[in-house]
Amino acid sequence: MENKYFTTPIYYVNDKPHIGHAYTSISVDVLKRFYKLKGFETYFLTGTDEHGQKVEKAAQDKNIDPKKFTDQVSENFRALSDVLNLDNDDFIRTTEERHKVSVQNLWQRLLDKDAIYLSKYAGWYSVRDEAFVAENEITEVNGIKFNSFGSELSWVEEESYFFRLSKWQNKLLELYDSVPDFVHPKSRLNEVKSFVSGGLRDLSVSRTTFNWGIDVPNDDNHIMYVWLDALTNYISALGFPNQDNDKYKSFWPGIHVVGKDILRFHAVYWPAFLMAADLLPPKQIVAHGWWTNEGEKISKSLGNVIDPLELIKLYGLDQLRYFLMREVPFGNDGDFSKVSMINRINGDLSNNFGNLIQRVLSFIFKNSNQTIDFTDNILNFKIYKNIISSQNELYNLMDRYSFDGYLKVIFGHLNDLNTFVDKSAPWELRKTDQAKMKEVLDQISLCILKITQFLAPFIPNGAEKVYSIFGLDKSYLSFEKFNKILEKKYLKISKPEPVFMRIDG
Repeated sequence: MENKYFTTPIYYVNDKPHIGHAYTSISVDVLKRFYKLKGFETYFLTGTDEHGQKVEKAAQDKNIDPKKFTDQVSENFRALSDVLNLDNDDFIRTTEERHKVSVQNLWQRLLDKDAIYLSKYAGWYSVRDEAFVAENEITEVNGIKFNSFGSELSWVEEESYFFRLSKWQNKLLELYDSVPDFVHPKSRLNEVKSFVSGGLRDLSVSRTTFNWGIDVPNDDNHIMYVWLDALTNYISALGFPNQDNDKYKSFWPGIHVVGKDILRFHAVYWPAFLMAADLLPPKQIVAHGWWTNEGEKISKSLGNVIDPLELIKLYGLDQLRYFLMREVPFGNDGDFSKVSMINRINGDLSNNFGNLIQRVLSFIFKNSNQTIDFTDNILNFKIYKNIISSQNELYNLMDRYSFDGYLKVIFGHLNDLNTFVDKSAPWELRKTDQAKMKEVLDQISLCILKITQFLAPFIPNGAEKVYSIFGLDKSYLSFEKFNKILEKKYLKISKPEPVFMRIDG
């Protein structure tokens, strides 16, 4: 079975975490949990990008040392990982010695292969994006120049080392053609191919105009371009330059989940760096869209930046995880709305899922000896068989990063199950046919168990809570262990507690 290595981008520490960071991290966590439950060996990396001019300036504005500044802000992102209940295996910082060693080794490999040379650069530069901008990507408003992302540009002239990116144009196009899903979704791949086909210029990969970064080996006048530095984290965390260690051999190449604004760095520059160093390129780049807030672009100037910690306080963690994964097809832009979130929580999690569990299990606890029996007749229940038969569809949807599609299938089964509860009316059967009542309750419970298992990557806390009511620890959420549950022949439940409460708007 193939191992799975998933990464978030490492988050830039010039500001505090926002909804975009949470969205990316949760999506990667869902992938990690899903494939882990499916039986894969998995590795999940996140962390912080701590060098560059933006960080240096932010530290100066606060009149503190850059390292002290990055220590403080990086801790905010580490805390976010904890609050989001991420199942990450590592949290890397680009100020760590292991990363410095890795980056400088990669630089030396590129230098030895004549992939880097020293020259001079003059051009328009975006401090916010840490990137030079081509003339055809510049717009001018009131005498001020901006790039396509709306970042203000300044003219920069400096001595610089260059990476021979132009040499890799054809090799990159060959890579995209040979691996058709190298970038997901396909629309983003087409954007990347169009950019590369338009011609690549050699890339400036060092800076002399500021100091906060990793020194170029044997040239202290230069620090490394922040993107060459940052991207290398994906292999630093696996122990590079030691390619013989178990982690590197087991998990590289990996899958990078990123926002569409940094796709070019990951899908063009990063594979070119690696191939030039005789290293394998990543397996896949998955690019998601941006979020707006109540129909408006999110920006600090508008004061509408969404704090995920506040949302968790108001609505709950699993509720936020579910909303972000369900509300918009992954890869598309999405709009955050409090009304939409409350409707999702109340309609899907509280009414459709939580209320089903509460009313059925409470009825079992009071009227069916607190026991669920797994008889052959129960296993032949039509809705349960439909759930099982949709398993391959669910696997395929997750393979395509269709989180919303996956959840639609699951909640379709829940709709069927709720309809069955209403039609079978076990509360009426209690008066007329207790054997039939018992059979109906066992059938519903079996379906709840399987549906909860499929939902676990999205709502891990809620799933564990449901399984604990059935007397099962979280290890039984593994897809491979469901038969172990059935082998028990029966389960004795505890008194149910509400899993998802309604939210008053």
